[in-house]
Amino acid sequence: MTIWHWVRHGPTHEKTFVGWRDVPADLSDTAQIDRLTQHLPAKAYLLSSDLGRAVTTADVLALPTRTRLAHEADLRELNFGRWDGMRASDISISHPDLSRAYWTTPGDVVAPDGESWNQAASRINAAVDRINARHPDTHIIAVAHFGTILTQIQRALGVDAHAAMAYKIDNLSTTEIHISDGSWSVLRINHTP
Repeated sequence: MTIWHWVRHGPTHEKTFVGWRDVPADLSDTAQIDRLTQHLPAKAYLLSSDLGRAVTTADVLALPTRTRLAHEADLRELNFGRWDGMRASDISISHPDLSRAYWTTPGDVVAPDGESWNQAASRINAAVDRINARHPDTHIIAVAHFGTILTQIQRALGVDAHAAMAYKIDNLSTTEIHISDGSWSVLRINHTP
């Protein structure tokens, strides 16, 4: 069995959309980070998306018994394209129908110069499959993003994108997914130790 421990990076305190734009994580809550570090398996592979907020969060979760893997660009957040850095209220004015459809009927709706939910899920699923093939029957701690984690909840639960997007994923929380003989199951979602 391969067990994925998905960790959402530390908070950014941004009030705008943050996708592929690189913004720092606030890692000042050392008590929460210590609890998270203790909760996660001591012996595991540790990796992150290549965006700074995920990389630095993974850095603070490192232990000598956790083997650090290369950063994985395909585990990035959804690509919001021209919406990255904009407030939701401004997007709803500039693209009222498109922005509504992007969130209420996610799937093939594409953000301007960005990607759709389905495109992101395909990118992320392919990365997870590659990592699973390289590191079977292990614990994997993956520090990633809200959308990234939701795509894996969708995959494990077999639900549509809209149902997956209903889940809350807090910063510095864990979501645990088990994969055994091609069967996926979710043990916990958005657990904050």
